[in-house]
Amino acid sequence: MLLSFPNWIIHLSSAIEWGVAAALLFRYGKITGRREISLFGLAMLPHWSGSFFVLSYHVSGDSIPLLLDLSELINLIGSTALLLATLNLLKSTNKAPVAAYTGAMAAIMIAGKPQSYLGADIFDAILQLSSVVYLTFLVLLLILHRRDKTIFSGLTVAGFWFVLVFISVTIFCMYLATQVRGYPTLSHDDLLHGVAESLLTVSNLMIVIGAQRKIREYERKQLAEAQG
Repeated sequence: MLLSFPNWIIHLSSAIEWGVAAALLFRYGKITGRREISLFGLAMLPHWSGSFFVLSYHVSGDSIPLLLDLSELINLIGSTALLLATLNLLKSTNKAPVAAYTGAMAAIMIAGKPQSYLGADIFDAILQLSSVVYLTFLVLLLILHRRDKTIFSGLTVAGFWFVLVFISVTIFCMYLATQVRGYPTLSHDDLLHGVAESLLTVSNLMIVIGAQRKIREYERKQLAEAQG
């Protein structure tokens, strides 16, 4: 295994936090009686399952690239699920149609990509398509938050957007690790790998805290109404 113990803690924390966030949003939908929010929580599960393929890839010492390919494919499914769940939430607000917001968006170009079992072209296509879908989801998430701030806290929305910071820093760390520090891949540079992955932990933690805040706000409101 290429990862140090602290780096494993960071990776596991990221996966656990995303799962907790999904559970909290599912619960928030249940207690508020808003099925669309619960469905959004369920839509986070594909991304969560994809994280375990990444962990398995690292357990193998980055020797089974098929696991990484499968994680990217699952992430594409996960991003699509989040996009559809957000569209469903937008529909529930009974506002103007949102089809115009789902057009093509600029793809995130990934530099210094690892070896792919499926081949570089297919791997690039999956990454780019997943990026377009996720970016579209982020834009719609902002629109949704402006329309109805009772669904997600601003911190949760910011957490989803902070993933872009994680991606940008990861790309930069890939460049430093492979082109400047002379490592074969980012995974071989434990320091930079940990720095990059820690930002995903921050992103997921923001989503968790934001979801928990919404639950507490709703519970306090219900308690106040019951006492009043």
